[in-house]
Amino acid sequence: MQPREFLKDLFSAAVKAADPLTGITAHLPAKPKGRTVVIGAGKGAAQMAQALEGVWDGPLEGVVVTRYGYGCETRNIEILEASHPVPDRAGLVASKRLMDAVSGLGEDDLVIALICGGGSALLPSPPEGLTLEDEIAMNEILLASGAPISAMNVVRKHLSTIKGGRLAAATKARVVSMVVSDIPGDNPAYVASGPTVPDSSTRHDALDIIAQYKMPLPQAALDFLATPAADAPSPDDTVFGRHEHHVIASAGVSLEAAAALARSHGVEAAILSDSIEGESRDVASVHAAIAREVLAKDRPFQKPVVILSGGETTVTLRGKGGKGGRNGEFALALALAIQGHDMHVLAADTDGIDGSEDNAGAFVDGKTVERLRAAGLDPRRLLDGNDSYSGFAAIGDLFETGPTGTNVNDFRAILIR
Repeated sequence: MQPREFLKDLFSAAVKAADPLTGITAHLPAKPKGRTVVIGAGKGAAQMAQALEGVWDGPLEGVVVTRYGYGCETRNIEILEASHPVPDRAGLVASKRLMDAVSGLGEDDLVIALICGGGSALLPSPPEGLTLEDEIAMNEILLASGAPISAMNVVRKHLSTIKGGRLAAATKARVVSMVVSDIPGDNPAYVASGPTVPDSSTRHDALDIIAQYKMPLPQAALDFLATPAADAPSPDDTVFGRHEHHVIASAGVSLEAAAALARSHGVEAAILSDSIEGESRDVASVHAAIAREVLAKDRPFQKPVVILSGGETTVTLRGKGGKGGRNGEFALALALAIQGHDMHVLAADTDGIDGSEDNAGAFVDGKTVERLRAAGLDPRRLLDGNDSYSGFAAIGDLFETGPTGTNVNDFRAILIR
């Protein structure tokens, strides 16, 4: 099998293992005396809703929001679409629709919440004194800050009227949350900034993160965080007493599936971690060092081997006008570090979209830098300008899948033959 086809197959195995149908089927709650209402948010929320409809035996209604172009056919659950990664007015409308869907329910009713990555941007709901434009500005600042996703979501949940458990706190019904985790460590309270799962972070934690990463947030946001109104509900609040949550898919399960497929082809697989965080180019440098060590000295792993890792890296924006996401940035930095070496790499987001462009990620190998230069491009300048997409598009090395229907953060595979 050609290296790229092999890497594609590993990615497909990882995505298949994160199919929400399996997890939803395993965690179906008992039917209530009253109504069953479904709410949800994230880039895979529509597919989760479709899967739930296929296995739920009884009446069902509800509304979920997903990214533009990520919808699918459902019978009774309405699918809304909004902007990601930067919020828009459609997301504001969707947030209100979800709140309205649960606010009138009683104790005999059931809410099933379908939550996955991307929900933070899809559920803008600024508190009093802030506008949608403020939330858009905050989101852009967070994405450019280089902060890990868990830290960004601490800030988001204290500047919202729907995140940080507030959506679940708005109903008297029992809430069962099914979460597809795209967060290193799989804390469900951080996925989509936890609209139905509270955590113990405070507004003071949010202010500390803002100071640590020097985030120039709008003054209105800072003023709000200085007030007790910014604190999200506590996990020990009695309103959450009957609620439960389940992580139904995660990066760890997906990497194990990819590893099993590799071994079936006679290639050993080594999983570094399913929860790697850090600056994309720095993470690439470490991966490259390990790969070169394997190639030259058969340590810490022996060839042939595919080195796998997951998690969610970050990108600190250094230039203006560049295109590409964290996986493209990782791939380009890695290409510079492995030039001339015989290895093949795929870095991609399991939801099918890397950042704001139309690719999941990119392929690189020991000749990527040579191909970029032959196309008249300076790979170092592309990296400095956070413009990996333009480089990989020019040489035909983008990895494009379209929406996958799930999201368990990043998938990285380095094949050393």
